[in-house]
Amino acid sequence: MPLLSENPMWEEFGLRALLWAPDGGADFGECITTVQRVGDDGTADDWYREWVATADRVARIGDGCADAGHRVSAWEAYARAASYYRVAYTPLFGTPVDPRLVEAFDRETGVFERGAALAPYPIEPLDIDTPAGSFPAYLVRADDSEQARATIVQTNGYDSNIREMFFSHAPAAVRRGYNCLLFDGPGQGRNLIRDGLTMRPDWEQVITPVIDRALGIPYIDPERIVLVGWSLGGYLAPRAAAFEHRIAALVADPGQWDQRQHVVPRLPLSDEDKARFPDIDPQALAPMEQWLRDEADPSLRWRLLQRGLWVNGTETLFDYFVSMLDYELSPVAHQISCPTLLTMAEGDPIGAGAAQLYDALTVDKTLVRFTDAEGSGGHCEGTARLLYHQRVFDWLDATLDR
Repeated sequence: MPLLSENPMWEEFGLRALLWAPDGGADFGECITTVQRVGDDGTADDWYREWVATADRVARIGDGCADAGHRVSAWEAYARAASYYRVAYTPLFGTPVDPRLVEAFDRETGVFERGAALAPYPIEPLDIDTPAGSFPAYLVRADDSEQARATIVQTNGYDSNIREMFFSHAPAAVRRGYNCLLFDGPGQGRNLIRDGLTMRPDWEQVITPVIDRALGIPYIDPERIVLVGWSLGGYLAPRAAAFEHRIAALVADPGQWDQRQHVVPRLPLSDEDKARFPDIDPQALAPMEQWLRDEADPSLRWRLLQRGLWVNGTETLFDYFVSMLDYELSPVAHQISCPTLLTMAEGDPIGAGAAQLYDALTVDKTLVRFTDAEGSGGHCEGTARLLYHQRVFDWLDATLDR
C-alpha cells in the first residue's frame, strides 16, 4: 500500500527523501505535506514547485535560527532544506538541462554549505583537481582534533549527489570515529549538471587522483583508507580497487558484476550485430524507444530516457545500452588486493551480481545479505540504514583492527 502517493513516481521520490530523516536529511511531516500538495495527478512542474516551496520555507527557518545564534537549529534546518531542493529537481533530469534544475541545484549547494559552517563536526568543502576535471568533495571529520583517523572515501552512484551521499553515510561514520571524504565524479552532481562530464566505466582513472589528494591530508591515516561505493558505486568502487592498491578495505553496496546483465535487454539477435553486440538489436530498440517516449510508465521513461541517456552522454537507447557493455568487472576482479565486504539485499536487482563478484575475489571476503523479513530488503538497504551501518562498520572495525 502506498505511504505517500498513489502515483508510483511520487511515491518513489518521496520515500527516497524520507530515508534520510534518521540523520537529519528530512523530516516526516514536511515530506508528507509536500507530496500531498503535489497530488496523485500532479505533474513534474507541480512537484518542482511544491518541493522548492518547502525548501525555501525551511531555509528561512535556518536563516532565522542562524541570526539568533542557534547554531544547531540552523544546521538542522539548512540540512533539510538542501535535501528538499535536491528532491525538487529529480523529475527534471535529462537533456537539454532544465534551467530550473540548475537553479535548485545551486540553492541546494549554497544552503548546505551555509549549514556546514555550523555543523557539530567539521565539514570542509574541497575541490579535487584531476585530469578528468575538478571534482567537488567534502572532508567530514570525526572531530576538530589533529588526530589522523581511519577515513571512508565514498563513491557515489547513478542519480545521487554528494549531499544525499552525506546524509546516508557521514553521520554514521563520524559517530564511530571515522572521517569521510565524499566526492562526486563524472556523471554525478555538479560534474554532470554544470560541467557536462558524463559517466565513465574506468573508475580507476577517477579514484587514483582522489586517493592522491587524501594522502596529502594530515587528518587521514594513510594506512586506513577505506573505499566504499553505493548504488552504481557498488560497481565503480570494485572496478577502481582492482587498480588502486593503496586502500586498506573495500565495501560495495551492493556488490555487482558486469553491467550487461542489469541493463542490456535480451533481444533477438541480428546477423550484423551478433559479433560485437550479441544481445543488442538496434532494429528492436528503435520501436522500444518510441514506446518509452509515448506510452511507457513515467518512472521507466525517467530511468532510461531522462536519466540514462543524460548520465551516459548518449542520444539513443541503443547507444546507451552499447555504452554499458564497457562496464565490466569480470576481466579485473581478481586484481582486487584488499579485504572486501559485499552487500546483497533481497529484492534489489542491482545486487544480483554480488555472488559472482564474491566468487571471483581472491582476498579475505564477506558477503552480507539483507532480507525483507528484517526490513532491509530493497536497493541499498534504504529502509534499514542503521542496520546497514551496524554490520558494515562492525566489519570495518574488526578488519582495520581498531
